[in-house]
Amino acid sequence: METGKLIKELRIKKGMTQEELADRTEVSARTIQRIENGEVDPRAYTLQMIAKALEVDFSLFVEKESEKNRESQMVDGNRWLAILHLSGIIPLIFPTLLMWKNKKNKTREMSNHFRAALIMQLCIWGICLIGLWIYWKVNQPIPLIGGILIGALVSVMNTIFALIGKPYINPFIKSIEIN
Repeated sequence: METGKLIKELRIKKGMTQEELADRTEVSARTIQRIENGEVDPRAYTLQMIAKALEVDFSLFVEKESEKNRESQMVDGNRWLAILHLSGIIPLIFPTLLMWKNKKNKTREMSNHFRAALIMQLCIWGICLIGLWIYWKVNQPIPLIGGILIGALVSVMNTIFALIGKPYINPFIKSIEIN
């Protein structure tokens, strides 16, 4: 339930009008109306005043707000994890390293996904080198092209899995689920 709806519900249970709540909180009735309609997000001080006027614990409102923030951070975190896995298609380790360094403390599970993307990049490098050697010795490009395509496919699948919060695929690291 949104904070505004919760405030409205508590106000009605107390038998108060918006004007009465406004008088007790030093906030205008129009602001109370806008908060209850979800047009504005109240500041912490305003929430404290409303909680005091409604005789409820302030943490009731804070828990609702932090729950919304956690959900938005998780969605944002999944996007960064997906971009990290997508960077595994191109076997350039430096951009992946920069992304990990920038987001490692801001996104949950970033280190595990970084290791998976890095291993995929190293595998693609290894496949390229082995494929080039085979191509040089027997003039057959199929192992090179097939290996690169399989590596790219796994990177794209891991990108999709990271976006939807499912365990990623990596043959060398145990799959880890995003909670």
